[in-house]
Amino acid sequence: MVQMLTGHGCFGHYLHHTARREPTPQCHHCADEDDTAEHTLVACPAWVAQRAQLCDIIGPDLTLPVIIRSLARSREAWQAVSTFCESIMTQKEAAERNREADEAADPIRASTPAIIGLGRRTGESVAYPTSPSGRRASDASDRSPGESGRS
Repeated sequence: MVQMLTGHGCFGHYLHHTARREPTPQCHHCADEDDTAEHTLVACPAWVAQRAQLCDIIGPDLTLPVIIRSLARSREAWQAVSTFCESIMTQKEAAERNREADEAADPIRASTPAIIGLGRRTGESVAYPTSPSGRRASDASDRSPGESGRS
């Protein structure tokens, strides 16, 4: 649900402009030029059936303020929004994984490489995500207490 409410998730707009893992912000489910959370929630024809079920519970206005008010209004509305978001995001994430796994796909879609190392506290093997430059991304949970992470 957080991905849908914030726009940070498997949306072409986010993956292109922020994560830089898509060559365009286009929607892969309907070819709209800009796949945003709002597009997914309100307009994408791929999600008509799920959207109809959501609208049956919270009404036809799917703007963010109305969604938030609905979440606070009732358990039924919360469940309807949660079910909608879970259903859509599960399908969008599966489609994204398929695009990442496609060897013929644009190289920008490749999964982020990881550096394999040993955890400081346990000595267990840990895979650390890396930045696009190949350097290990900062991870506050890996620092000992008192370490700021700044060099």
